[in-house]
Amino acid sequence: MIHVLSAISDSLRMAFFMFWDTLWPLIFGFGLSGAVQAFVSRSDMQRVMGDHRPKTLGIASIFGAASSSCSYAASAMAKSLFQKGADFTTAMVFMLASTNLVIELGLVLWVLIGWQFALSEYVGGIIMIGLLALVARFFFRPALVERARQHLAKQSGAIARDEHLGDPGGEQVVPLARRLRSPAGWADAATYTMADLVMLRKEMIVGYLVAGFLAVLVPNSLWNTVFFRGHGFATSVENVIVGPLIAILSFVCSIGNVPLAAALWKGGISFGGVVSFIFADLITFPLLLIYRRFYGWAVTLRILAAFWLVMAAAGLATEYLFAGAGLVPAGRPTQVVQPSFQWNYTTYLNLVFLGVLGLLLWLYRNRERLGGGSGYAIDPVCGMQVERQLAPANTRSGDQTYFFCSDRCRDRFVDDPDRFQVGDSRRIKGDETRRTDMSQEIDPVCGMTVEPESAAAKREYGGKTYYFCNPGCAKAFDRKPENFVEATRSA
Repeated sequence: MIHVLSAISDSLRMAFFMFWDTLWPLIFGFGLSGAVQAFVSRSDMQRVMGDHRPKTLGIASIFGAASSSCSYAASAMAKSLFQKGADFTTAMVFMLASTNLVIELGLVLWVLIGWQFALSEYVGGIIMIGLLALVARFFFRPALVERARQHLAKQSGAIARDEHLGDPGGEQVVPLARRLRSPAGWADAATYTMADLVMLRKEMIVGYLVAGFLAVLVPNSLWNTVFFRGHGFATSVENVIVGPLIAILSFVCSIGNVPLAAALWKGGISFGGVVSFIFADLITFPLLLIYRRFYGWAVTLRILAAFWLVMAAAGLATEYLFAGAGLVPAGRPTQVVQPSFQWNYTTYLNLVFLGVLGLLLWLYRNRERLGGGSGYAIDPVCGMQVERQLAPANTRSGDQTYFFCSDRCRDRFVDDPDRFQVGDSRRIKGDETRRTDMSQEIDPVCGMTVEPESAAAKREYGGKTYYFCNPGCAKAFDRKPENFVEATRSA
């Protein structure tokens, strides 16, 4: 019994210090990612993804790298882009880039395993996207893609009728230089950062815990039975194929699979196997079920086959490319991290970035006072910040419209709205109490606080003037104003 408790204690200690060693890059990476998301216009994405020419794929990759690293949000955004006219291959490229070319992933890899793995993710990611562009025509035939679009239209028919709330055509574009000088812009960036941290907390906790137990409890002899060793090219091929299989079975996606990759590298998987494992966060079993709902089984099985092929091939190509350049690490660590506190650069940087996190938290909590939040909503299920006009899903409950990062979150909300509305109602009431300036008005469609002099639109109805945060809300009001007026009165 004492031995079991000691093993559990050692595993938890290893998991904590893996987290401690990567704390500052997590804060830095999510903070930088939040700033990019706040200052890059999402509506531009839809206007440039109508084909799969090399230039279009390059733009999709850049936009993907500027998005959230959450696998579920990436799949939902790709679905939304495809639904609104984007080319299917280009939407898939966007999805791959948004989970494999993001800043925070590279930083955590650098600190936890080494700079070679961080570099390999970006080099291998570009190779993987190029390979997908080459093989997509064989996996995703035009007739199959058209059936997938029709399947998606049937699945999303009820939602599509409400998409006037998210019409991007009425989006007001604020110049980038003005946004960068605005406290509201940085408050929105902080909100993106905090929302992404909240959204991915479960994946990260599970990833660190599983990695801690694997690093401590699994002996090298067991790893040697899973991964070929000493068979040259056959070893490399087997490892890059097995890497995605472990990802599929682990259920851990997004940045949470990086600690697992560190444990696998310690256990004996090849350099290319680590790369292909990290790439494979988009074909974990829960995401395959989501693809099945979006596009049907025929396309889902082809996504699995195509992604597995290009992920394994990219991992193999990256391994030999790096081996030729002498960049593959020669040795393996006896333990992933030192499981104890030390006064070194990691501790100093962690303390500095904990202060940065405190500043981001302050900006997030004071975003309304700083003028932030205009055009945004917080997904009540996962906590992610989404743009109202481009939210992949939304629904109405009571007198409130709720916006979601994915259909998965919307479905969870619809199944049990009371569970998620409690926290949201407290937030709305808190916003109301902070509205001390009585010249401010409430958008009757989305419930957002609006300054009358800077409102995006206004309407006269029943002898009263109503103000709106964006033209999309005004259009929704125009269709059935009596519904929103009655809801406002009852509220």
